[in-house]
Amino acid sequence: MDIDYAIRKDEPPAITKTSTQDAISLYEKWERSNRLSVMFIKTKICASIRGSVDKHTNNVKEHIKAIDEQFATSDKALASTLIMQFSSMRLTETNGVRDYIMCMSDMAAQLKDLEVTISDSF
Repeated sequence: MDIDYAIRKDEPPAITKTSTQDAISLYEKWERSNRLSVMFIKTKICASIRGSVDKHTNNVKEHIKAIDEQFATSDKALASTLIMQFSSMRLTETNGVRDYIMCMSDMAAQLKDLEVTISDSF
């Protein structure tokens, strides 16, 4: 069905009077994929952020980029929260050593995904 075609490929040149049949079919294929992708994203996106990214309705790549920009600041907040939890976490008798190590390694992996480096001494 090539629904993701518009995400994978750049927009082809617009149709003109001199366009070949291959160019017209390629543009129609891209336009259908773009329309379906935008429609799918709009139906699945959380209502709380839908309003701030609805202005990008023409191109699915612009829509995805707007969503990424919306969450750039939340990544910083998440990193800050994880650092605070990581530095204040203490081993308690109720949780056990295994749970403590698993939780710490999980937080370290999340920080690594957010490109926050943790020094060995820390």
